[in-house]
Amino acid sequence: MKPHKSVSARQEALAEQKLAEALLTLKSVEECRSFLRDLCTPAELQAMADRWAVVGDLQRGLSYREIHRHTGVSLTTIARVARYLAAGNGGYALATRRLGASSHG
Repeated sequence: MKPHKSVSARQEALAEQKLAEALLTLKSVEECRSFLRDLCTPAELQAMADRWAVVGDLQRGLSYREIHRHTGVSLTTIARVARYLAAGNGGYALATRRLGASSHG
């Protein structure tokens, strides 16, 4: 999260926590899409959707160049997603595991 000059790190963390709590109140894909469309600009939403698509492509073993060719996502962004997938906070891996488990159940 980009820090605001007039906001402390603690305030930033609290704001991020409140956003996460708001996301947890949503009960369907459509509710989540509505919330994200209200919260984000179209460009921000597209950037997040692109990053999420890259996660799946990386997990399928596609090369950065293959991913770039079929998504249009920059190599820099693909590398960033790969770095966070390998050594980030575990969110990408957790979500893909849970989606995989729910699609097999």
